[in-house]
Amino acid sequence: MTIKNILKLSQMASTTTSFFPAFIGIAYAWYNYRTFNPVLSILAVLVIVLFHMAVNIRDNYLEYEIAIKKGEHSADNIILGEEKIRLKDISNVYLTFGIISTIIGIYLVTQTSLILLYVAIINFSIGILYTAGPRPIASTPFGEFFVGLSMGFGIFFSTVYVNAYEVIQFDFVTLVQLVIASVPTAITVMAIMLANNIGDLEEDIEDNRFTLPYYIGVEKALTVYRFFYYSVYASVIVSILIGTFPKLVIFFFLAVPIIQKNIRKVMIKHDKDTGMLASVINSFVIPVAILIPFIIGMWFDI
Repeated sequence: MTIKNILKLSQMASTTTSFFPAFIGIAYAWYNYRTFNPVLSILAVLVIVLFHMAVNIRDNYLEYEIAIKKGEHSADNIILGEEKIRLKDISNVYLTFGIISTIIGIYLVTQTSLILLYVAIINFSIGILYTAGPRPIASTPFGEFFVGLSMGFGIFFSTVYVNAYEVIQFDFVTLVQLVIASVPTAITVMAIMLANNIGDLEEDIEDNRFTLPYYIGVEKALTVYRFFYYSVYASVIVSILIGTFPKLVIFFFLAVPIIQKNIRKVMIKHDKDTGMLASVINSFVIPVAILIPFIIGMWFDI
């Protein structure tokens, strides 16, 4: 199996949904606690990306395995079928990535505290159970919540903690501030998943996957999708008002017309291709529109 195959299977483009919570977490720690540990930050990002890649490769593995068992010709269109990659080679790759990320993660725990271990266990469990077991998380109406919890809050919190573990004080107020600050990155990945579930509703039902749109209907799911993004706007405003985001982050709202344009596209035409493309674009626009003024505001203390 080639490196090109690995990159395709791991869906490297999707790792931006892991990068951005990590980078915003690093900036948050720097701005609020005046601390930055470059070595631990790099290792944390490496753990996050490797585990994300491992989960994506495993998802492709399971998708191909299910298609083969069902005798579907679509299996030939999946990269494993196109490239004639052995399933054993695939399992070896995702296990290797998972083991490496675990080893580095354990090292990070030894350099910080057991708090990071508890968060890592939750994140790893969600990553594994997302497609594993008799009733994977991805096949339930709770997929969006758990993905947001893991990739939004979990990644954000981890990178804040590896930088600020010596000075951060855990109390109710601090936890609420962290949750509010993590909403933008949590919502972007939740929106991607919801758009995908809306577009795949009929196919999911055939495959005995009963996601959120199945239970609440497409129209209500679209309403939830729209309000996901409104919660992003609210969280940014609150974070600025309570001082956890620099005031300059108000320029984030210059990106709102782009975000709204993509939301309207999904409202009008909510097939899988339209929904995924619009949601992926927003998953890039939102964190970039936050991160750039955040860094400038942090640097000049405005």
